[in-house]
Formats: sequence, C-alpha cells, structure tokens
Amino acid sequence: MPRERYQDSLDELRSDVLAMGDRVVERLDEGLEAIETRDESLARDVVDGDAEINETYLRLEDRCVDLFALQQPVAGDLRFVTASFKIITDLERVGDLAVNLANYSRAATRTVAPDAEIDAIGEAARALLERSLAAYAARDADECRAIAEADDEVDAMCQHASESVTRDLIAQNDDDSWAAERLLDDVSRVLLTIRDLERVADHAVNIAARTLYMVENDPELLY
Repeated sequence: MPRERYQDSLDELRSDVLAMGDRVVERLDEGLEAIETRDESLARDVVDGDAEINETYLRLEDRCVDLFALQQPVAGDLRFVTASFKIITDLERVGDLAVNLANYSRAATRTVAPDAEIDAIGEAARALLERSLAAYAARDADECRAIAEADDEVDAMCQHASESVTRDLIAQNDDDSWAAERLLDDVSRVLLTIRDLERVADHAVNIAARTLYMVENDPELLY
C-alpha cells in the first residue's frame, strides 16, 4: 500500500472511531431519557439499535487487524492503531450499558431515589465520555489527565446516590411482603443504574488512558 493510501487508512480509522463514538453517545442519551421518562418505545429503540453498534465494532475491529497484519505499523502509528482498537471496545461496552439503562426503565414500577441524583450522574458520565472522544480527536494529553481526575467526582456522586437509595429502602420498610418485594426490586434496579453509569465514566477514563498512551507513549493512566 503506498504511503499516501496508508495514511488515508489511518485517517479513515480515526474518523470512523469518532463516528462510532457519536452514535454511542446518542444511544446513551436515549437510555438516560428512557430512565427519566419511562418511555417504553424509546427504550425498545435503544435495545434494538444495539445491533448497529455491534456491527460497527466488528467492522472497525477487522480494520485494525488488517492494519496490524498488512502494514505492520511502528512507533506512533502502532500506538494509534492499538489505542483505537481498545477504544472501540470501550465504546461497544458503553453501548451495552445504554441497553441496560433502557431495560431498567422498562422494568421499573416506582421511584426509590431522587431523580435529580440519577440525572446528575448520567450527565456527568456522559460529559466525561464526550470529553474523552474530543481528547482522542485532538490528541490532547492534558485533557486526558483532567478526565481521570474528574472521574473521582463521578465516583463520589455514585457513592452518595447508593447510600441515599439504601436509606430510602430502610425508611420505606413495609410489613406487606408483596409491597416490600416490589420495593426491593426497584431499589436493586436503581443501584444497578448507578453502577452502570459509574462504568460509563470508567470507560471514558479508559479512552483517555489509551489516548494518552497514543500521544505521549505514557502508560500513566493504564494502571
């Protein structure tokens, strides 16, 4: 492959990774909206749309493998292809988490925690994901480090929300075993929602870590 065509292939990979990222952010937005509105139709769209994310992931995975096998990239190009390969895995997993959110919204029967807390965590996790994709696009090492620091705030929000849910469960303890079972089911779903939003933020940090390694050959955030 001539050098010009090889560089075009690298540029196309970067563009396609970012396009996948945009689509995953859209799915995450829809999953968060489904949680907020309990919109059955929207939740179903998120679940059905996961196949598109998976197909994109597999296509880009094949592209990376071809670049490894046929071009044998070295130095900066090798780090770029390796980082992109890992980043699409994180994006695919965020897509799966969006499906989880949609499924939780379909199963919920009542609210057991302040919606504002869940909304705030969702917005914070989404913001980190968008920032990580922008850092990848701009090759911004300083922003990668800032994203890792900002994740501590998301972790603290998740811990506080989980404690609130537990207190809510205790406060709403009911002698009616059927009502108590329904309450416990909803508490479990809210805790899973919080956990999955925390994982979205973790995947954003992973993307930042891979980007930092790509840009500066620095594994600082990989551990």
